[in-house]
Formats: sequence, structure tokens, C-alpha cells
Amino acid sequence: MSARRKWIYALAAVGAAAMALFIWNWSALRARAQVGVGFGARVACSCHYVEGRSMGNCRGDKEPGMWAVSLKDLPESQSVNAAVPLLASRTARYRHGWGCLLEP
Repeated sequence: MSARRKWIYALAAVGAAAMALFIWNWSALRARAQVGVGFGARVACSCHYVEGRSMGNCRGDKEPGMWAVSLKDLPESQSVNAAVPLLASRTARYRHGWGCLLEP
């Protein structure tokens, strides 16, 4: 067997192991993503619509480890959407007298 063929098999094995690990941890990854986007949407909405700070400034309020959470301001509905691609998405909307609430 040639050295090139051995490398191809080795890379295929590593790729299969990585995919199996990803599938094995899917529910835990999804649960963490849901918590992160809920927290991110709520905190960013409160920061922007309750405190009156800019969204650029509010992005700095994310906790360590929330690098995958993206925030999007939706000014027409006074809400903020937070998402982790392919895993989770939540929206928090500002309601006068109530502050920012997560939508179901």
C-alpha cells in the first residue's frame, strides 16, 4: 500500500471519528446553544432598548464562550434576535413596562 493511500485512509478515519463525536454530543451542543441564544437575546435587548446603548456596545456584554452567538437588531419590532447557525435561535422583544421578554 502506498504512503498516499495510507494518508487518505487515516484522514477518512479521523473525519469519521470527528463526525461520530459531533453526532454523539448533538443534544448537549444544541442545549448549550439554546441557553446561549436566550441569554444573548435577552441581555442585548435590555442593553439596547432599556439602557439605550448602541448595539455595537452591547455586543461586548456577551459572556466568555459565547463567540458563536450572533446578534441582530430588529428596530421595526424593537427586538433582538440571537442565533447559533444550525443549532438555535431566539428573539427578545421590548415591551413597555415589562422590559425585554423572550418570545416563545
